[in-house]
Amino acid sequence: MSAKNNKLDQIIKTIEVNDIKFLKLEFSDIHGLPKSMAVPLKKANDVEDIVNDGLLFDGSSVAGLASINDSDLLAKPDIDTFSTIPWRPESKGTARFICDIFTTDGKSYDGDPRGVLKKSLKLAEKRGYQFNMGPEPEFFIIKKDEEGNYIPADEAEYFDVEPLDQGTDIRREIVLGLEKLDFNVEVSHHEVAAGQHEVDFKYADALKTADAVITFKEAVKALVNKLGFKATFMPKPFLGINGSGMHCNQSLFKDGENIFYDPNTETKISQDALYFIGGLLEHAPALSSILSPTVNSYKRLVPGYEAPCYIAYGFKNRSTLLRIPASRGLGTRIECRSADPSCNPYLAFAVLLEAGLDGMDNKIDPGEPTEENLFAYTEDEIIQKGITSLFYTIKRAEWDAYRIQVFDYERDEYLNV
Repeated sequence: MSAKNNKLDQIIKTIEVNDIKFLKLEFSDIHGLPKSMAVPLKKANDVEDIVNDGLLFDGSSVAGLASINDSDLLAKPDIDTFSTIPWRPESKGTARFICDIFTTDGKSYDGDPRGVLKKSLKLAEKRGYQFNMGPEPEFFIIKKDEEGNYIPADEAEYFDVEPLDQGTDIRREIVLGLEKLDFNVEVSHHEVAAGQHEVDFKYADALKTADAVITFKEAVKALVNKLGFKATFMPKPFLGINGSGMHCNQSLFKDGENIFYDPNTETKISQDALYFIGGLLEHAPALSSILSPTVNSYKRLVPGYEAPCYIAYGFKNRSTLLRIPASRGLGTRIECRSADPSCNPYLAFAVLLEAGLDGMDNKIDPGEPTEENLFAYTEDEIIQKGITSLFYTIKRAEWDAYRIQVFDYERDEYLNV
């Protein structure tokens, strides 16, 4: 029996044991928002036809997919992404697959973000590399005040405990729900800002991790909603407090070894890692359009709130765009701090990989690391140090004051990202 048939038999047994009556076929639009179609299951074996044949759908009304004059697309389940859905009823419940999108003649569809990442990963695989990613998506738990305005659900700060931290029970339910989805949760805690939280899960290969980020956001929103609150991954929902980032910890493995680690250098960082950093720095302005994709994203990337503004790298320095955390050996990694959770993780991981590989291919020197707190310097001092802004132009003071404001329009537009 083939591995696929064995896996399919296990799925059919799970559907029978859990009395699953609906099967959701999920995929991502260009913004990274999950879309789905629910197929009723008359019998458990129906899943075999769905896996083999996929499901035709109209892609013209999905952001970034198809044009109206050529809209027929095929969603085909990835058999390795099957899971039950813990926030749906256990009796006569729902399971899901994440799908790849194909044209009607069976070719991978260019507008499928998951397909874009898979193509980028093939570039690494041809070199013998496995690209791993460990994201840290932050989010806010919010509620409405007496006037109907959204406010943070508590006033706690970093690592606070009850009663200041009102999210302890909520995070507990989130972690238990994620574990039912086979997440390897490493830690959960209250973040710096009021109402802000973080749940970290273990790194894995980039495709599996991108799937996990989509699932994570969906699960958090659903579980928090069941508890009477609202979760948002909007980068900067409130003025005057930290926004939410999604730090991306990247590493390249070859034959089971982390090629970013070199025990024979002073920093224990390999030349390949430095070239990879060089590529990320070289392409940083362009990367920003994918890693920080909304108007609201740039209201997070301002001095004073632990979010990077300048194109530089360092080791312990958290004011730089890129940081090399202290862990060495298998844990050696490059942390990109500009990404936020409004990004599409498939596209974000793809562009990070390709920028890094370009740095390795062209031996782009990242220069010396920066260990000073860049937020403490004026713009003129930053320029004198040869460090450029993450943005394409330096804004006037009036624009700077304007752009850090957070407006009702943005909450209406981005609260559900």
